[in-house]
Amino acid sequence: MHCPSCGTPLKIFKNPAPTVDIIIETQGGVVLIKRKNPPHGWALPGGFVDYGESFEDAARREATEETGLTVTLRLQFHTYSDPKRDARQHTASTVFIATATGHPIAADDASQAAIFFRDNLPPLVFDHERILRDYFAFKDSGRLPQIEQTAL
Repeated sequence: MHCPSCGTPLKIFKNPAPTVDIIIETQGGVVLIKRKNPPHGWALPGGFVDYGESFEDAARREATEETGLTVTLRLQFHTYSDPKRDARQHTASTVFIATATGHPIAADDASQAAIFFRDNLPPLVFDHERILRDYFAFKDSGRLPQIEQTAL
């Protein structure tokens, strides 16, 4: 790629895209959405952080856009950044735990929204099975997920 004004070659940087996912606690379960867009399947509500937007505001916006629920963020849970977590591109997702009242209604990128419980979770896309496994372990023990140690 070259500068359109002077033709100088431009250095292209590939950086992970920041995203948020929200574990919405309501009615004794958690809200999941069925995605309209690839990859299809059930997932936590969430999406990309817009330029100039805080991660907290992105989490509240995405939760409302996809489920119709107004959420109260309770905890910044953990950040998941495995380069393979999303086959489309390298993303890093900061996961929030939130509460809401009411019943979810699918909108925006969601074709369905429903409340699920630990014992009836559907197959999930991305790394959301791992995220919910960590979440339920946290609910049982009070311990946050540990940082992965990798060799350099």
